Amino acid sequence: MIFNKNTAKKTAEVLLQINAIKLSPKEPFTWASGWKSPIYCDNRIVLSFPPIRNYIRETMANHIEKQYGKPDVIAGVATGAIGIGMLVAQYLDLPFIYVRPDAKGHGRKNQIEGFIESGQNVVVVEDLISTGKSSLNAVKALKEANINVKGMVAIFTYGFDVAAENFKKEGIMLQTLSNYDNLLEQALDTNYISQKELETLSEWNTNPSEWNAI
Repeated sequence: MIFNKNTAKKTAEVLLQINAIKLSPKEPFTWASGWKSPIYCDNRIVLSFPPIRNYIRETMANHIEKQYGKPDVIAGVATGAIGIGMLVAQYLDLPFIYVRPDAKGHGRKNQIEGFIESGQNVVVVEDLISTGKSSLNAVKALKEANINVKGMVAIFTYGFDVAAENFKKEGIMLQTLSNYDNLLEQALDTNYISQKELETLSEWNTNPSEWNAI
């Protein structure tokens, strides 16, 4: 679920402007999973552009407060969402923690880094949602520590059906600043892509694991 249409279009616009999202239907990227993809998203680039990171920070923070009230803590998912999560926490004057994919194999063997108490309320911040597995892994770690997860907010989602199913199964509300449909709409409106490229990009989104560029 996106915050609202205006936010979704604006967010897509700024992500395209700074090449945090790149669309390349003719020369697709290869993801770590091995999938061929006409889109690549690296929202960490947002941190290098102060006006844009401020827009993302403030929009996300204001929505969190409106949707959930102030939680006790903001949690970022390592590593991509540590930066933006910390900025959101600072804007809301809240403590910040982050969650590793797995517990460390040395030292205190933490998976959750930072101070949080059992029973506190947390909103999880993520930068990008693909299948949702890594994001929900962080939620699982928080729940196992007896933390009350109010929901998750993210900058962008590819909008895969499998992600929606995974979040629904775990009972976690996910809301994003923008999504794939609004990205394509914005890209077409600004002539970033052609109608033919739009068709290719839409085809990929329906079956990304099997898609191959022609």
